[in-house]
Amino acid sequence: MGYRITVDHNKCTGDGECVDVCPVEVYELQDGKAVPVNMEECLGCESCVEVCESDAITVEEE
Repeated sequence: MGYRITVDHNKCTGDGECVDVCPVEVYELQDGKAVPVNMEECLGCESCVEVCESDAITVEEE
């Protein structure tokens, strides 16, 4: 079982909170936006969703 992570780049402010809170380093900032570069590591904890004030992140089970 894996997770699909979607970041709405129109909503993403690039504050990096998701990068900081993720326990398995799924995200990195690229060109001022969060990008899920290690999606296969996602634990589905949704910490990133909780800290994203702009509601730019969606985590769904695959």
